[in-house]
Amino acid sequence: MDARPAALLKELGSREGVRIGVHEAGPRPEVDPGEYDVLLSAEAGAPAPWVGFGPQQLAVGLAALTGACEQQPAAALVCAQVLRASLQVGFEAALEIESIAYSMLLASAGFKAWRAATPRRDRPAEPEPRVRIADEAGAIAIQLDRPASRNAFDAAMRDALCEALEFALEHPDRPPVILSGAEPAFSAGGDLDEFGTAQDVGQAHLIRVQQSPARLAHRLGDRLTARLHGACVGAGIEVPAAAARVVAAPGSFFRLPEVSMGLIPGAGGTASIPRRIGRHRAAYMAISGADIDLETALAWGLVDA
Repeated sequence: MDARPAALLKELGSREGVRIGVHEAGPRPEVDPGEYDVLLSAEAGAPAPWVGFGPQQLAVGLAALTGACEQQPAAALVCAQVLRASLQVGFEAALEIESIAYSMLLASAGFKAWRAATPRRDRPAEPEPRVRIADEAGAIAIQLDRPASRNAFDAAMRDALCEALEFALEHPDRPPVILSGAEPAFSAGGDLDEFGTAQDVGQAHLIRVQQSPARLAHRLGDRLTARLHGACVGAGIEVPAAAARVVAAPGSFFRLPEVSMGLIPGAGGTASIPRRIGRHRAAYMAISGADIDLETALAWGLVDA
């Protein structure tokens, strides 16, 4: 750390664990970001790769992060390891790494404990389609349409969204594409009742990679704009983060809850989100499970406007 006092930076974790650097007071130290998974600072406006807090909030942020690591140590470490690799490879390879790790964690004790403590609900069949597609002033408008479930992603929605995005991708006129969600939220994330239902996790990995809305969103390039509102949780930010442009309404918030379930983001978030905000802030967001408000999301570049 050059000539700056080492005491300015507290190091938590080890080479075998999630590596956290904490700047508690004084001038922000110069560090090698490659040595850390997350860097927290008491300087509220600390630049990337730091996650900045006010001095009074730093302890809260640190407690959320370390508590998550203690509650789900395997998932937290795997998340950090996947994010270390994500920006070293192309987008689609990053999706493959994520899916392999996610499939492995489905067999972990941490996920099994979460699943046992979270009973699945019996719910009536819901009407389809899960996704609507229309022409909107010359653009292809794709809307998640499962409002009674806050547009939670289940397999049927994933497949319908892939079909809509493939239609847009192959359209000969290459019109703009707008992705949105019906009220009350863009998406509350993956449908928890479907987590862990795959009988063959290897086959589930292959399906996850092939039927990836994030992969198709990324392939659409600058044609795709995501319009977000309300809760954007799990897949509800992982997929739109792959769009070229993300616009969020006032009151939007963003969260990655999967580590608390013994998993990692599995809808493309370890590929899409670090490409927007860097792997250190993505690791903080994913491992802590903290809500990210719109002001922070704008400052970080998670959303564009």
